Amino acid sequence: MSARVRFAPSPTGSLHLGNALVATANRGFADSHAGVLVLRIDDTDPERVVEGGEESILEDLRWLGLRWEEGPVRQSERADVYADAARQALANGAERDPDGAIRLGRTTLVRADGSATYQLATVADDLEMRITHVIRGADHRPNESLHQEIAAALGGEYPEVIHVGLLLGEDGKKLSKRHGPVAVADLRRDGIPAAALRAYLDELDLPTHDIQLDRGRIGRLAIDAIAAMTDADLAAAAEAPVQAVAALRGARTLAEAAEIAAQLARRPEGAPPPEAVPTLDRFAELRRGAPGPLDQAAARAILRELKAVGGDLRALRRALTGVERGPELWAVLVALPEDEALARAAAR
Repeated sequence: MSARVRFAPSPTGSLHLGNALVATANRGFADSHAGVLVLRIDDTDPERVVEGGEESILEDLRWLGLRWEEGPVRQSERADVYADAARQALANGAERDPDGAIRLGRTTLVRADGSATYQLATVADDLEMRITHVIRGADHRPNESLHQEIAAALGGEYPEVIHVGLLLGEDGKKLSKRHGPVAVADLRRDGIPAAALRAYLDELDLPTHDIQLDRGRIGRLAIDAIAAMTDADLAAAAEAPVQAVAALRGARTLAEAAEIAAQLARRPEGAPPPEAVPTLDRFAELRRGAPGPLDQAAARAILRELKAVGGDLRALRRALTGVERGPELWAVLVALPEDEALARAAAR
């Protein structure tokens, strides 16, 4: 029998990195066992549901390239399944309280208002959906024996459980907002490519112990992912013209690439110092002598000519970009159209 696993986040907003690890672990397990992944939305507690939370989760999963074969199935739409499960539990040792709640020992299965709790809904769903392996965070370990007990009361046997280690902050405590960006949306906003975060999570696989989040590793994977992007994809991600890509290649994140692109798009303000004028005039002569778009070789040739006559390349960079440091100067020349480069060099 092929594996059936599930990922069951609560719709509370963008995926926490720990939940993203669980989602990736489930996807990897399904792939390696010729199985399927069921996406289930755990929305049995209205107080925890955030408007737009489900959409954020779906967006994060798609951005990471994490597909699912079934779902999303919303627990809020499965009241009939839980009502049947409650009747089964009552026939197998559960008791109804005077207020209408149903309990199995000390555990509430159904609230007084008739709604199923997380404990009942989770077990009933795992049984009804024929889940073979429950892969979840180690913080759920205390629930394992309880879920086995509930499954027995429902006339079934709980699936095999695999607990995945938790992601920790640098202080060794469970990853939280005090440790900095901890949601998929945070890293996306910081310019980490999806391929980099997915590669990091895939590397962790099914960790049996807690793991300290390695932001340095994610950063190195981000550099690799940007290097692997096509010119067209990198230009689109940075909202830059394709001819600017050479200047973007040294960026460590997509956010940094976008900053470089914006910097190149802004025409510097103010006039250059008088001592820079000879360099800028000579640059203009050389640029007119190589009309149209430049390639790397042509751009480097212009810079060699300028250096040969003692040109101030730092002054040229300031005139073209308005800053002292940035991408290699040849890449700046390639990025700027001829008319724009000449206009910036001529600004007085």
